[in-house]
Amino acid sequence: MDPDSKPSFIERLTSLLLREPEDREQLLEILHSAYERNLMDADALTIIEGALAVSDTRVTDVMIPRAQMDVIDVDDPLNDIVATVIDAAHSRFPVVDGDRDNVLGILLAKDLLRIHTEENFDLRDWLRPAVFIPESKRLNVLLREFRVSRNHMAIVVNEYGGVAGLVTIEDVLEQIVGDIEDEYDFDEAHDNIRLDASGRYRVKARTEIEDFNEAFSTTFSDEEFDTVGGLILRHLGRVPKRNEIVEIDGMRFQVLRADSRRLYTLLVDLPKPPHGADETTA
Repeated sequence: MDPDSKPSFIERLTSLLLREPEDREQLLEILHSAYERNLMDADALTIIEGALAVSDTRVTDVMIPRAQMDVIDVDDPLNDIVATVIDAAHSRFPVVDGDRDNVLGILLAKDLLRIHTEENFDLRDWLRPAVFIPESKRLNVLLREFRVSRNHMAIVVNEYGGVAGLVTIEDVLEQIVGDIEDEYDFDEAHDNIRLDASGRYRVKARTEIEDFNEAFSTTFSDEEFDTVGGLILRHLGRVPKRNEIVEIDGMRFQVLRADSRRLYTLLVDLPKPPHGADETTA
């Protein structure tokens, strides 16, 4: 080979692989070196890093906490159940018997399409078995169990048998591939800000600062970052955890969905007006 010629793609890749890593840190160094040499793109690197990380991540790190679970009571009338399903826009719901620690099963939203009348309606007849897992289970094990059982949701329980939260196959896959757009997200791609039933606003982290300012009459600068997610990351200097609360200039942001690498969805409270600000003078 001409000493002045450049090494081929195969030669460059082989030279990297011949450096057999002794631990995960060295493996990551090799992968980052491959990225820097344009042997793989950023998306491929992110996916590989995510796949390696799931074996060290526990269910409790990614689950939806108990307080944020959208549940249906088994004694709710059919009209209330349908309203809950439409408002939450999920495909699966834990069904409880009065107490969130008493999960009877899982309701698939699509099964409601087969119910034509409320006469003799009993929600128990439509439930699928619930899967219960401990908080300590690792994500790689859970993903394998999801694949074998074909379940998409599991109820997470603590050491005392109480419900700690829930986790879906989407939550696990997002640790590997990043955000997945589906029925769990807003109905339309451009609908980045939505008022929910509690009177608060669900805001996608990718919402542009300009659009956020227009919607909430705020004046956040977009010189250093373009999105609301960037605003949060800049303020904290790190990626916040799910359910963490961040206050910036009177605005209260609660993290609804996030993983170890990025933010997805925020719950926004409008700042309260100063005392007497809404009073009128005679």
